[in-house]
Amino acid sequence: MLAGKHILLIIGGGIAAFKSLDLIRRLRERGAEVTPVLTAAGSEFVTPLSVSALAGKPVFQALFDLNDEAEMGHIQLSRVADLVVVAPATADLMAKMAQGLANDLASTLLLATDTPVLIAPAMNVRMWQHPATQRNIETLMADGIGMVGPNAGDMACGEFGPGRMAEPLEIVANIEARLADGPLRGKRILVTSGPTHEPIDPVRYIANRSSGAQGAALGRALAALGAHVVFVTGPADVPPPEGVEVIRVQTALQMLEAVQGALPADAAIFAAAVADWRVSSASDRKLKKSKDGLPELSFAENPDILKTVSRMPEGRPGLVIGFAAETNDVVDNATAKRARKGCDWILANDVSPETGIMGGDENAVTLISDAGAEVWQRMGKDAVARKLAARIAQALG
Repeated sequence: MLAGKHILLIIGGGIAAFKSLDLIRRLRERGAEVTPVLTAAGSEFVTPLSVSALAGKPVFQALFDLNDEAEMGHIQLSRVADLVVVAPATADLMAKMAQGLANDLASTLLLATDTPVLIAPAMNVRMWQHPATQRNIETLMADGIGMVGPNAGDMACGEFGPGRMAEPLEIVANIEARLADGPLRGKRILVTSGPTHEPIDPVRYIANRSSGAQGAALGRALAALGAHVVFVTGPADVPPPEGVEVIRVQTALQMLEAVQGALPADAAIFAAAVADWRVSSASDRKLKKSKDGLPELSFAENPDILKTVSRMPEGRPGLVIGFAAETNDVVDNATAKRARKGCDWILANDVSPETGIMGGDENAVTLISDAGAEVWQRMGKDAVARKLAARIAQALG
């Protein structure tokens, strides 16, 4: 799939740099040409010789290297690739990108390029969670920078949490999706998926039975057609698809914030089963049984994410699609929901327990649009996703 593609790989400084060696090998196995750029900090973890040997070409390191500049100037180097990949993307490199700094070869290339950029962050969990890093991520996403990972797990420093660089095959899958030739290439599509968890106290929450299977299938199908998929997911049972940009959330409020931060987009598909209500004053301590009786919970209405995006006065995606999970009068209720929310399409389905659809492997939907109600036969969720992705490609074409 990557035959003839040219990847400019920038290797930042961090223990995860050792994964970049395997990444180069995996990319070349698939036919890609890899031009490596090694930062000064990166060379503390992997040697230029090992990087060059795996890439099959010289390593670029210095901004003011007369030989390198004579062979290929840094401006040309930044623009001849099909994709610029930064792996690992350290907190320092991300900060430079967000602020437009250019004081070494890597940051200069990133500022000078007009080629799409994909970053694979890697850092200590506290650095990842720091407000400054989170602000930089928001800026980079708003600038259209793609991101894969980071994953949660054990750190080399002994801590645990988000900050581990995505595995090489995860990064390869993301690269393949971004460079895929298909009718949705160049399109940015937002997908929400899974349930939301609304906390009652630190150990209890309100949720629903959504597995996230349909949303994950949609992400795969859209990426297979070449779309850049931003996948905002609640705590789903089904893992997110490879080759997409994943944003994980827990609550409806967090999902709305993530959706707004991911815009603009060419299309948005709201497949998540967002809780309608939340506990208005969730306890910060576990609620205990009491002789005074049951605790009283007061509820507040969660934001209507589909309606909020559908009725945006500016920056509304060109195509907004919702889902209507109903247990009775499916088409009538979904038609009314489409008019109430202001979205373009609604996919209605019957999630009564006897259908086995919510949490199951199959779906039976009715596509409701200006053209009326179109009934689709019951099929696997992957087949539903492929059919919907093809319709979206046709609509955005």
